This record gives sequence, structure tokens and C-alpha cells, in this order.
Amino acid sequence: MIPPPWADMIRVFGRIGILSFGGPAAQIAVMHKELVEDRPWLSEESFLRGLSFCMLLPGPEAMQLATYTGWRMRGTAGGLLAGLLFVLPGAAVIAVLVWLYAQFGTLPAVQSAFLGVKAAVVVIILQALRRLAGKALKKPLDWVLAGLGFAALFLLNLPFPLVVLAAACIGLLQRDAAGAAPPHTLPARDGSTLRTIAVWGGLWLLPLIALSLAGASFLSDIGWFFSKLAVVTFGGAYAVLAYISQTVVTQFSWISAGQMIDALGLAETTPGPLILVTQFVAMLSGLQEGGFGLFLAAGAVALWATFMPCFLWIFAAAPYVERIASHPRLGMALKAVTATVAGVILNLSAWFLMHVAFAETGTFETGILQVPFPVWSSMITPAALLVLLAPLAAWAVRGNMLLLLAVMAAAGLLIAEFPFAIS
Repeated sequence: MIPPPWADMIRVFGRIGILSFGGPAAQIAVMHKELVEDRPWLSEESFLRGLSFCMLLPGPEAMQLATYTGWRMRGTAGGLLAGLLFVLPGAAVIAVLVWLYAQFGTLPAVQSAFLGVKAAVVVIILQALRRLAGKALKKPLDWVLAGLGFAALFLLNLPFPLVVLAAACIGLLQRDAAGAAPPHTLPARDGSTLRTIAVWGGLWLLPLIALSLAGASFLSDIGWFFSKLAVVTFGGAYAVLAYISQTVVTQFSWISAGQMIDALGLAETTPGPLILVTQFVAMLSGLQEGGFGLFLAAGAVALWATFMPCFLWIFAAAPYVERIASHPRLGMALKAVTATVAGVILNLSAWFLMHVAFAETGTFETGILQVPFPVWSSMITPAALLVLLAPLAAWAVRGNMLLLLAVMAAAGLLIAEFPFAIS
């Protein structure tokens, strides 16, 4: 395939970055539409293999998927372009919101507009899930794996890495049972992988070591803490949000518990990965610690420590994805993970929908079951109305996502102006 022109890549991946609201499920949906459905840049199989691969890595899977797709088209430069364009729009919005938050506190108008955006995201996710399921779930076993993946996460609250590992093992066993092809080894690679690890590992860690040696304790603490998160964050940002909250509030005392709650809320309403909450925390604490200069420096360090490892994982491992897929046993393991990912996205969709429409959720526990449920008395009436309105708006704009987001943001502002009508 002829790689797309750089100008087109900048335009499309910039558009993906601007539209990447609503967490990984919605972001994956936007990428699928832009890169597979709207233009022939990636085949369905390549996209799903890349998605399954990124689900196996620590860190924000949607950002890593963007980086991987860019790498597939234009090598390392393409991966850098795609990854940066995925992160930078949200990072710019976060920087502005932190500054406004520090000056004025929470911003009701912004929250109302983004409530409409969240309602639109619910529709985008469900539409994409239907399309992805139609392509990824082709056999009865695929549907079983997707159902088991959803049940393991939603009903049993099992660790995400365990669910993915179990799916891969099922794929391996399926291949053994079929006996269709003898095992063989992957083709050997030269020393380029080691060079890649050395270069990107150095780019990630050397600035943090320099901060430590320079005695910049506040900035080095931010860098090392968020670097540790980048290594252990399997299953997306939701898997470690509780740990982030407890550590930055209790251990480091960078911000208060109330500020942390506001940080999570505002990070969920901006484009880009939810792990951008690390930038919010760093910039707000930097502003409180030392003013505007430290505000900028802390944000830069947090972004560096959070996302530089993502480029390391992708550029070191991406050359092996297609090789793994062509290996009889490993290829079946990757296909099993792909089927399970449909259940993972369904779980993320259910989680997102509950947290859009309800202020509180609970957990029903009996035996090994740990089933989350919405507290109906905490229903956010404007959000529920917007969720019901969103499918009609999506039909009216005929799939134009930018227009849908704009319409629903305006609807959020409009509903906020008439609380008497929805009380």
C-alpha cells in the first residue's frame, strides 16, 4: 500500500486528536471510522491486530493504537506524528482548564457543554461497538470469548491483564486442538530492536535522572511517580485512578481530595486519553507550589513521563505484530484476544454510560460476583435527557461527528439554562 501523504496524515490524525472524547472505547471508534471506514489506510484485520496488541501493553491503549497505526503507515516518524497529535489537543485544553480552574474554580458552563458531548460519545461508542463486533466476532467461540471478557470485567471485577492472558491461552489451546500447522519459530531480527530500546529508553529516563541530580525534588518526584504509573497501568487509566488519587492526595499532598475529584471530572470531558489527569494534577500542584513557571515545567514533566514510555513500547514491539499474527499458534492467541477486546469495550461502554447518567454507583456483592449498578436516586436528569436526545441528533447530522459534538454541546448549555424544566 502506498503510504498517505504527510499533509493528509496531519489532517486526519489531528482530527482524531480533536474528536477523541469519551475514553478509550470512543477513541478507538473514532480511529476505526477515520482509518478503516472512511479511507483505505488500514485493513480491518490490521486495525484489529493492532488493537489487540495495544491492549496487551501498559499505558493508554488508544494513544498507543494511534501511534501504532501511524507507524504502520510511515514508520517511526509517522508513529510520532500520530501519537503527538492524539495527545497534544487534549494537553492544550487541560492546560487552559487548569489555569481557569485555579483562578475561578469549577466552570459550570464548561461542564454543561461537555455533558452534552458525553451524551454524544455514548452514541458514538455504541455505533462503533456494533461495527467492530460485526468484523471481529465471526465464529461462535469469538462470541463466547467476548461474553466471557465482559463478564470477567463487569461481573467479577477480575484484573484486566488476567482476562487478556486467559484469552490468549484459550487461543493457543484452540490451535493445538485443531492441529492445523506445526509450531515454528519467529524470524530472527537484527540488533535494531535493542537500539530502539536504548534510544527511546534513554529519551524517557535521562531527563528524569538529570532532574534528580539537579536537586529539583518536586519535578523529579512528579517524573518518577508518573513513570512508574506508565509501567503498571494495564487496562487503561481507570485501573489506576484510585491509586493515583490516594497517592497524590495522601502521600505527596500535592492537591486536596476535592481538587482531585475536580481533576478527574475535567479530564473526562476533554479530548485525549483520560491519563491526562496526570498533567492536570502536576500543573495544578506546580501552580500552587511555585507559580506560572513551575506550572509549565510540571505539566511538561508529567506529559514526558506519562507518554514517552508509550513510544518505547510501540516502536520496540510493533515490528513483531504481523510476525506474531502469521505464526499459527500465536496468531490464534492474538485472534482470541481480539474477540475478547469486544467484551472489554462493552464493559468500558457500560461503565461510561453509568457515570454519565448517574452521580453515584454502587456494587452488588455476593459470592464471587461484584456487579456495579447505578443508584437510581442519583440520576442526573439533564444527562439522561441528553443521552436520549443524542441518537436523534446523530441521525439528523448523518454521521458527521464534529457537527454531532457541536449540536450536543449546545444542547447541554441549553438544558442547563432551564433547570426548572428538568427538576
